[in-house]
Amino acid sequence: MTLAAETRWAPPGGVTVRGTVVLLPGRGEHPALYHRLGTRLAFDGYHVTTSEADAGPGPVVLLGHDTGALRALELATRPPVAAVVASGLPLGAPGGWTDELDARTACPVHRALLDGDPRFSPGELRGPVPDRAAEPDVPVLVLHGEADRVASPEAARTFAASLPRARFVLVAGGRHDVLNDLDHRSVAAELVQFLEWLRAGTSAPALVRG
Repeated sequence: MTLAAETRWAPPGGVTVRGTVVLLPGRGEHPALYHRLGTRLAFDGYHVTTSEADAGPGPVVLLGHDTGALRALELATRPPVAAVVASGLPLGAPGGWTDELDARTACPVHRALLDGDPRFSPGELRGPVPDRAAEPDVPVLVLHGEADRVASPEAARTFAASLPRARFVLVAGGRHDVLNDLDHRSVAAELVQFLEWLRAGTSAPALVRG
């Protein structure tokens, strides 16, 4: 993970803080690349931080992408973590890719952001990753792009099935940076629903019933 100064997104004034999301970016990334997502989660009442030590109001959820997801799963084996969101887990044999921007995302806004950002570190996706991921006994939302050529969708699905409390969401056509891809709004909505389910303590993520 590329190191950067701590970044925070706070809910608007007067909005009750509903929980804390700790963001852990992946290889080559830095926190500012997640401004859209951080702003969205903060608007919905969640305190978003990139500091693992900044344990704000609970529940505390770790949101990791790529190797950040591996880190989140490892940290979640210890309290006070209530849940994990793991995006683009780098498990299984990587697919063939030559153009990193194309492998990461099809979103033109995010592609332009990566292409023009001197803090973005291209090439790090080729680096080694751990052989396996930790399996915490907390709720885990596994988000993965269907068209991810960097990390295997099927390996992520199999991993989610091995966990005691996991939900696997495959994003149709999604690429590796699924949190910042074309369907980032729908992915963020899925994430918020997971957070609300966690707060409510229901047995299923659907909170609205007929």
